[in-house]
Amino acid sequence: MKRQRPSWTWAVTLAVLAFLQQSSPGARAQDAQAASDTQTSQTAQSQTAEDQGQNTDQQDLPTRVARLKYVDGSVSFQPGGENDWATAVLNRPLVTGDNLWADENSRAELHIGSTALRLGPKTGITLLEVSDQAAQIRLAQGSLIVMVRRVDDQNSYEIDTPNVAFVVMQPGEYRIDVDEDGNRTDVMVRRGRGEITGGGNTYTVTANQSATITSAGNDQLKYNAGQVPSPDALDSWALDRDQTEDGSDSANYVSRDMTGYEDLDQNGTWSDVAGYGMVWQPTGIAMGWAPYRFGSWTWVAPWGWTWVENEPWGFAPFHYGRWALAGNGWVWVPGPSMVRPAYAPALVGWVGGGPGFHFSAGVGVGWFALAPGEVFIPGYRVSRSYVNNVNVTNTAVNTVRVTNVYNAMAVNRDASTVTYANRNVIGGVTVVSRETFVNGGSVARNVMPIPSRELATAPVSNTLAVEPVRSSAFGGGKPVAIKPPAAVISRQVVALRTPAPMPRSSGQSSSAQSASAQSAVGQTLVRQQPPGRPVPVAQRPRSQGGVHSFGEADAESNPTKSQPRVWEAQGTGEPEPESKTSAQGPRNRNQPSSAARTSPQGTMPSLHPAAARVTPARGTTETQKSASTPAQKQQTPHPAAPKLESGTAPKKGH
Repeated sequence: MKRQRPSWTWAVTLAVLAFLQQSSPGARAQDAQAASDTQTSQTAQSQTAEDQGQNTDQQDLPTRVARLKYVDGSVSFQPGGENDWATAVLNRPLVTGDNLWADENSRAELHIGSTALRLGPKTGITLLEVSDQAAQIRLAQGSLIVMVRRVDDQNSYEIDTPNVAFVVMQPGEYRIDVDEDGNRTDVMVRRGRGEITGGGNTYTVTANQSATITSAGNDQLKYNAGQVPSPDALDSWALDRDQTEDGSDSANYVSRDMTGYEDLDQNGTWSDVAGYGMVWQPTGIAMGWAPYRFGSWTWVAPWGWTWVENEPWGFAPFHYGRWALAGNGWVWVPGPSMVRPAYAPALVGWVGGGPGFHFSAGVGVGWFALAPGEVFIPGYRVSRSYVNNVNVTNTAVNTVRVTNVYNAMAVNRDASTVTYANRNVIGGVTVVSRETFVNGGSVARNVMPIPSRELATAPVSNTLAVEPVRSSAFGGGKPVAIKPPAAVISRQVVALRTPAPMPRSSGQSSSAQSASAQSAVGQTLVRQQPPGRPVPVAQRPRSQGGVHSFGEADAESNPTKSQPRVWEAQGTGEPEPESKTSAQGPRNRNQPSSAARTSPQGTMPSLHPAAARVTPARGTTETQKSASTPAQKQQTPHPAAPKLESGTAPKKGH
């Protein structure tokens, strides 16, 4: 059924504008101060324009990242540009260039917005690119299950293996397996549709179909088509977790494109608070809890200092939205739910920490959470449009206020005209020593007691002049010897997209030579291939397997293939024949051409694209049994993973 977009587009636009015009108590305080100096704002106009011109030609940082959500067993990671490996840390943002390894009898789970990536035992991946336009994953060995809830022309998903590249064409559930020697790739499509490219040809795989591709020497590949086998333990575990996320109640209040939203359901409550609207309040928190206190700081290039929260739910509330003290405790106030919020490394204001500044207790770094309506000015270089976007998608604020605060903080370097609500809240400011800060030490265990009168006079800034050290890139991760075999680390994969440049390590200079070297590192991991010739589906029987060489494409096959603009996971329609999909074109763009997976729910709730209407979630998440062993105490109520062969209980995760 064709969507009637015009019938609600204007309604959504008006709703967004109305939301952005709302003024929360914190916003009014900051706006009053920022707008009071009208003369300063006007005189800074030329400086702002000059600054914007300087940033126009540079590429802004991505507004989304991957999140390490679940760890079971021995899982290690390697930050991009580094040589060492460390224990994987929950809630750490993972970005382009990062590597992850799940060892024997281990599992891990990543999220990029509403997309879930789940690693089985002895699986190694590299994030070749995580950007607003693409998620490109290098799968050198092991099993990867990918659950994609939304696909459009501006957001592609590509999984690159040693002999083929797999591109997701529709929302659905996909599994890709690579054997230990890298000669065989198995692709299974339980729901959705994807394309396999290798050896100069492209095959389409649809719902309930599988394909096995093996290297036959001389750049030849053998293709064996068949039906999807029965689910194994890894499939069942992934299905259970998907069902829990599908029923998330928090999707009624925030965008499903907000990474980490699904963990809010069983760790807090939603309520309507005057002046803020719908807010979320965490439950079961420690005495003296405050935002950005129970966790650690880590250096994630190119954003810089990034907060990693200890609580298993602690991703979304610390990289999106704002915090306020209301009633009997802290509440998290998300931004508009109709748009995809832009990721930020930490939505805080910095206190002290500048060159030559000392607290009475010693050299330290302090910060406080930004309140609703308060403007976040990034300390990293971005364009003015980025500054607007990262604010209006995360809180009720308009661009006039953003401009006023930007001129005061970034242009005039004068924070005296800007008021911050949480700076004056008792216990709202946290200070630690510089040593604790740069080495990723536990903040809650190392808080420096600073008198309130001293905090009130300390300088406030949007930037922090604290350089990282070697250990800063690992944060709370500890060095480990567990890492992929050397053959897996260096194994090349087939790729259609050109990989993004790999980031520099925290100890490297920003010279052109270093940047060129890091770009070369990314290139050595892939074998670039052009799009292949489409092989007709008729050559691959649906009812039984068949072996075809990738060099035996039909010369009369049509090389053109219409692609959907936006595909969203909704409903459970039967899979359509490929010819019907091609013939009907746009009429079926928003209907998944896939069969429903077997599940108690039967249907998936409608999902929404960025800047589009939100369809309320259907139902709420069922109460799950809490883990009984100490090793499982950090898990959220997601279904526990089935016992692994070794019987080892999960170390941590959620």
